[in-house]
Amino acid sequence: MLHQQTIEKLHILRLRGMLEALEEQSKQPEASSLSFEERLGMLVDAEWLQRQNRALARRLKHARLKQSACLEDINYRHARELDRSQMRSLVDCQWVVQHQNVLITGPTGIGKTYICCALLEKACREGYTVSYARAPRFFRELSVAYVDGSFDRLLTRLARTDVLAVDDWGLVALNDAERRYFLEVIEDRHGSRSTVLTSQFPVETWHDLIGNPSIADATVDRLVSNAHRIELKGESLRRPEPGPRKNGSTELDPSSPAQEAQASRSKGRKEVKP
Repeated sequence: MLHQQTIEKLHILRLRGMLEALEEQSKQPEASSLSFEERLGMLVDAEWLQRQNRALARRLKHARLKQSACLEDINYRHARELDRSQMRSLVDCQWVVQHQNVLITGPTGIGKTYICCALLEKACREGYTVSYARAPRFFRELSVAYVDGSFDRLLTRLARTDVLAVDDWGLVALNDAERRYFLEVIEDRHGSRSTVLTSQFPVETWHDLIGNPSIADATVDRLVSNAHRIELKGESLRRPEPGPRKNGSTELDPSSPAQEAQASRSKGRKEVKP
């Protein structure tokens, strides 16, 4: 009776991790040999882990990453001048703690989006809030918000997001309104949050992409002054490499059947962990 009352109270308190761990302990005869402190510790650990898992799942869902990616699976074999030591320096997410930016440039198919999503996935695992968007959708959301009166609320939400990523930036020339919107977003985040941009165009050409010299100076200066620059070069990863693929890297062509199969397997086997 006492055991059933405890289970009901755990249900009411929504302590699902402790409840599942308690039921698991009741099925294991050897658990009775553990001390009260040991069994209580196991229950608390189970509850803590489940809450961390749920929080991570929420952060990943909110991030809306374009593809499943992680830093451990980045392909360093492909000749694209990706600096392994630079990537290693980003693993601990100190760049997020210090409110630094990451600018990833290179030709199409070189893996910019994968590296971007891998950095964002790691930030989510470290407990930071993340938002990913391709540039066309990002500027469309800003324009719609300006028209329907929710622009200030959107700016506030973006300013509170720990890591904002804009993918494929610069593919389409910005109009006057988009230049001003983008500067407001970057100004709000400068020195207080981190921004990740990917672009096919070198940073040195971004002034021309923005257009207006004054706005371009203000925007690029805020992006570059405290940024890690990952400048990729070489052939597209979408081109098949000769010979059998070696183990140790799962960064493939994101549009290929092999990548889709890899992503499917990853979703099936990866348990959300803190």
